[in-house]
Amino acid sequence: MTAPNDLVLTRLIAAPRAKIWRCWTEPALLKQWFCPKPWTVSHAELDVRPGGANHIVMRSPEGEEHPNDGVYLEVIPERRLVGTDAYTVGWVPSAKPFMTLVLDLSDEDGGTRYVAAARHWTAADRDSHEAMGFHAGWNAATDQLEELVRRL
Repeated sequence: MTAPNDLVLTRLIAAPRAKIWRCWTEPALLKQWFCPKPWTVSHAELDVRPGGANHIVMRSPEGEEHPNDGVYLEVIPERRLVGTDAYTVGWVPSAKPFMTLVLDLSDEDGGTRYVAAARHWTAADRDSHEAMGFHAGWNAATDQLEELVRRL
């Protein structure tokens, strides 16, 4: 179910849910696909459990680092991952919450139906994320994810 301020990417990926899940929950794998190239992930800490924190640092081609902190709200292994930047470690509210990620994985046609939704608090945040290149960026990162799961 999508909400009015959601941006959603849906794909059928020719890989089992377990491999996709690993790419979302193992730092060494997440670093290989999470940002559209030429961006990279320079650092990733993931405590994948409800209430666990994550710290992901994205690096621009010019070397600028962009830290992203959040917590996991719901974790159903190989099925659903929900996290938000509204809080940081210890449930400390963030300065400016931007979105909640809702990732759903389900079996379909021998592969995985992959649905990644960015749920925003406001239409302005949704529009800003879309203008930053949500569709191109999340599609490019998902292309990289698909390539990685083929090699696992």
